[in-house]
Amino acid sequence: MERLHLVKMHGARNDFVLLDTRRDDAVEDPAALARTLCDRRSGVGADGLLLVGASATADAKMRIFNADGGEAEMCGNGVRCVARYLDESGAGTELRIETASGVIATRVLEVVPEYLVRVAVNAPAFVSLDLGLDDAHLVVVGNPHVVLVRRSLDEVDLAATALTLQRSPALPEGVNVHVVVVESDRSLRVAHWERGVGLTQACGTGSVACAAVAIRNGLARSPVDVHVPGGVLRVEWDGDNATYLIGPAERVFETDVAV
Repeated sequence: MERLHLVKMHGARNDFVLLDTRRDDAVEDPAALARTLCDRRSGVGADGLLLVGASATADAKMRIFNADGGEAEMCGNGVRCVARYLDESGAGTELRIETASGVIATRVLEVVPEYLVRVAVNAPAFVSLDLGLDDAHLVVVGNPHVVLVRRSLDEVDLAATALTLQRSPALPEGVNVHVVVVESDRSLRVAHWERGVGLTQACGTGSVACAAVAIRNGLARSPVDVHVPGGVLRVEWDGDNATYLIGPAERVFETDVAV
């Protein structure tokens, strides 16, 4: 049995257990470790496990494993937490973080009264695919998202719809699913369902996907505030290039655990 030093963090209450593998030895089975640590009854409890490692092409590397052990390509809320962790470890306020979907640039905007981080997310790619749902949009921003535009969040049984989409042969890797309601041209309200987790308080890349759909279809304009169950995220997009996600990164506690 070994002891690991963990940091519990969250971005708009999308919560993570962070492990610095530059400090502790490399994890032999990160999927199993994620399932153990993220369990909310027998573990620390989180939506995902963030592994911070060394990178040959950037300031650091981030791997994200969802609560079910599946590895995700990118996590907008998670990368903000990694940026804060690295900044507070002395790495600096402007960093480049390697992820499975490419190198992500981050910048700390402020520390007080709230620790805000700006993240450059991949430019959205809109995929034409018949999902059998009205006003449904498939968007890839480093990871895949289905965005359902509705007049009310209650119009859709989000969990049931998401589970159905996971079984679609057109989406063999699964997909994150979101319902978005346009409140004004500067404000959206969103509910999230994430692969390997379920309903979550926030999804950073999902918020980017929702904002991109709204902006592309003339329903909103940049910058747009995305109201999620866990808070508010801001998305900036000029309609062509990379998108930017701005939101909080909170440090909750540190602990040592035996695994």
